[in-house]
Amino acid sequence: MTPFLPEGDRLAAVREALPATAAGIYLNTGSVGPLPAETHRAMAELAERELAVGRASLDDFVDLLERMDEARAAVAAIARAAPAEIALTHSTTDALNVASWSVDWRPGDRAVTTRFEHAGALGPLYTLRDRLGIELVMTDLGDGGDDERTLAALDAVIVPGTKLVSVSHVSWTTGAMLPVARIAELARSRGAVTVVDGAQAIGAIPVEVGALGVDFYAIPAQKWLLGPEGIAALYCAPAATERARQTFAGFFSYASHDLVGAATLHAAARRFETSGYSRPVVLGMARSLAWLSMFVGLDWVHGRGRALAPASAHPQAANPRGELLNPPERMANLISFRIAGWTSDDAFEEISRRCFAIFRTLPTDALRISVGFYNTEEELERFAATVELVAGHTPATLPPRRMLAMLGEEA
Repeated sequence: MTPFLPEGDRLAAVREALPATAAGIYLNTGSVGPLPAETHRAMAELAERELAVGRASLDDFVDLLERMDEARAAVAAIARAAPAEIALTHSTTDALNVASWSVDWRPGDRAVTTRFEHAGALGPLYTLRDRLGIELVMTDLGDGGDDERTLAALDAVIVPGTKLVSVSHVSWTTGAMLPVARIAELARSRGAVTVVDGAQAIGAIPVEVGALGVDFYAIPAQKWLLGPEGIAALYCAPAATERARQTFAGFFSYASHDLVGAATLHAAARRFETSGYSRPVVLGMARSLAWLSMFVGLDWVHGRGRALAPASAHPQAANPRGELLNPPERMANLISFRIAGWTSDDAFEEISRRCFAIFRTLPTDALRISVGFYNTEEELERFAATVELVAGHTPATLPPRRMLAMLGEEA
């Protein structure tokens, strides 16, 4: 798409290419993003071909390897890394498991994380604690919006000898952007490996993984990169790859192997790839990333998100019965909030039915919206008006929709 299109025409073209944006106010890319029509067509065509002629020829396998190369290169372009530093995985959780198990753990070794990490990052650490007897320290960063408090809290627990520090780039609950580069520098000074969950950052905000100084950075396809489910990637810094211990391995891990004991791992990140991948899914990931980069333009994607998200947070902060959970000065594209007098489940039901919004609740009894470059100002204003309407009542006093319509108050 040409960057010379007027803003309104550009947005209209983007929304036409993302059919799901017409199904409701799409505010849940933090869970799963809308799939480009171009991606769906390419995946469907390949799936149809597999059905018609099979998947078992040598040419099919060579094609898969080429698709995997294409997908790694597409991820590397988005993350500003080298393709050799990218390993494909089946999910963000798989990537975080690879990274967390890469340390040569011994009972009593120390790992540090925070109290607002996703289960995809915590699961590997809980397993390491329960199976190998490592010490797992979970520190409180508040809402994550005060960089100095964050660094002070981590400085207190990343003691010399700490083996691993696992944090999110953007918190999935408070939407805070953590000072990842400074955290990585602190961890490195204490001899610790830094593992970053990039699920709510990559694609939403500019990310240059090498400049962050982290060892591992997990990258999902299905969220802000608008790719299919069932595939993700892991950035592996070269030095970290050299030090890492292999936990799982398979055919794709090796540059060569025989049947009598000899095997040579790939020299770079590909050593962490183990089992096979769905060809349509691999193609879909590469196609979505290319669509974002070449059709839409990442600068426009990031710039529009950077403008819309704070504007969407303001009504929640200004609402006397609302509680904005985001630190406004350190927020990305996630907005979390509560409404006084309402549980998140009840508020979710009322809001989603009244303005046909697609968003979610959080386990912190909060609501969360994900503001994307494809959203319109009118959609976000309509959502904010519905929240204001609901916040002006309690579940017991909110009139039925038909009564509000008669009174001209329906959002």
